[in-house]
Amino acid sequence: MKGLNGADMAFVIFAASLVMLMIPGLALFYGGMVRSKNVLSTTLHSYAALAVISIQWIFIGYTLAFGPDKNGLIGGLDFAFLRNIGELPNADYSTTIPQLLFVIFQMMFAVITAAVISGGFAERMRFPAFLLFILLWSTFVYDPIAHWVWGGAGENAGWLKKLGVLDFAGGFVVEINSGISGLVAAIMLGKRKKMRPEPHHLPMAILGGGILWFGWFGFNAGSALAVNGVAVNAFLTTNTSAAAGAISFVICEWLINKKPTALGTISGAIAGLVAITQGAGYVTPMSAFIIGLIGGAASFFAIVFLKAKLGYDDALDAFGCHGVGGIWGAIATALFATKSVNPAGADGLFYGSAELLKSHMIAVVVIVFYAAVATFVILKVIGKLTRLRINKEEETEGLDVALHGENAYNIFH
Repeated sequence: MKGLNGADMAFVIFAASLVMLMIPGLALFYGGMVRSKNVLSTTLHSYAALAVISIQWIFIGYTLAFGPDKNGLIGGLDFAFLRNIGELPNADYSTTIPQLLFVIFQMMFAVITAAVISGGFAERMRFPAFLLFILLWSTFVYDPIAHWVWGGAGENAGWLKKLGVLDFAGGFVVEINSGISGLVAAIMLGKRKKMRPEPHHLPMAILGGGILWFGWFGFNAGSALAVNGVAVNAFLTTNTSAAAGAISFVICEWLINKKPTALGTISGAIAGLVAITQGAGYVTPMSAFIIGLIGGAASFFAIVFLKAKLGYDDALDAFGCHGVGGIWGAIATALFATKSVNPAGADGLFYGSAELLKSHMIAVVVIVFYAAVATFVILKVIGKLTRLRINKEEETEGLDVALHGENAYNIFH
C-alpha cells in the first residue's frame, strides 16, 4: 500500500500489544494490594474496562477523540462505527501506518485510563455502577480531553494542541485525567471500614508492577508511531525515569520509615513512569533522571502524608501516583523539553522559552477542573439510576462472593 512503512507498522503493532499487556499487569498490581476477599472484583475492573471500552472505542470513542475537529472541542462523527476508515494513513497523525492501526493503538490508551481510575474506589463500588461509570466517563471525559490535546492538526486541531501543549504519551490525557477522576470517585463513595488494609499478596502486586514497567515501553516509545530516533529516546527516558523514581521513593521511605520495601520500590518506579509519560519524546535522558527522582519523591509524600492529612480513601493511590505524578510531569515537560531531542516539540523554560510553561499551566488547571466536575456529575447521575456503593454486609463478606459468587482462594477444597 502506497506510503505505508512495514517497519513502522510492525513497531506500532508490537507497541499496541505491550500497552494491552499493561491491562493484566494493572489487574495484578491492584489485585495484590487489596484484601483476599476482594481480589477478583478488583482484577475484574481492568478486564471489564478492556471489554467495554474496546467496543465503545470503535463505536464512538475514536471518532470523538480523533475525528474531524469541531471548534477545537470534540471530534466529528465521521468515523463512528469505524466508517470512512480504510487502509490508508490519517495524515494528521502518521503517514506511514494505516489509520486502523492508529485506532487500536489509541484504543489501548483509552482502556487503561479507565482501568487506572478503579484504584481510587477499589473494594467499595458495585459492579453495575462501575460498568456504567467507565462507559460514560470514557465518552464524556476521556474522549473530549484526548481531542483537546491530541486531536487534528494545524487550524483543525484540538484547542489545547493549538495552544502549544505537548503530551507525548498521555501525561494530560491519561495520568492527570485518571488521577483526578479517581480522587473524586474515592471521595464521593466514602471511606472503607478499614481504610488501610494490608495487601494480601505482595508478590502478585510486584509482578504486576514489573509488567507495567515493561508495557510502558510500548506506551511511550510506541507514541512516536515510527521506528526513529524519537522512539529510541522515549524508550531510554522511560526506563531512566522509572529507575530514578524507584530510587527516590525507596530513599524517602528508608529515611522516614527506616526500612526499604519491595512494594515501595515498584511503586516508585511506576511514579517515575507516570512522571515521564508526557515528556518522554521531548526531553533528554539526564532530564528524565531528574524528572523521575522528583516524581518518585512527590508520589511518596502524596501517598504517605497528603492522604493521611486530608483523610480521603484513595484505596490504591490513583491520585497519589497518577494525579500527582502527572501534574509534575506536565510541569517538568514545560521545563525540560528541547527541540534538540524532537524538532516537532518546543523548547521549555530551561532552554530559553516560558511559553510552554504558560500553556501547560493553563492545561493543568482546565483538565483538573473538567475531569473533577464531569466525574462528579457522572457519578451523581449513576447514583440516581443504581446504587453506587456496596452495603455494609457486602463489604464484610467481600465483593468476590457478594457480587460475583467466586472465591479467589479455595483453600478448603
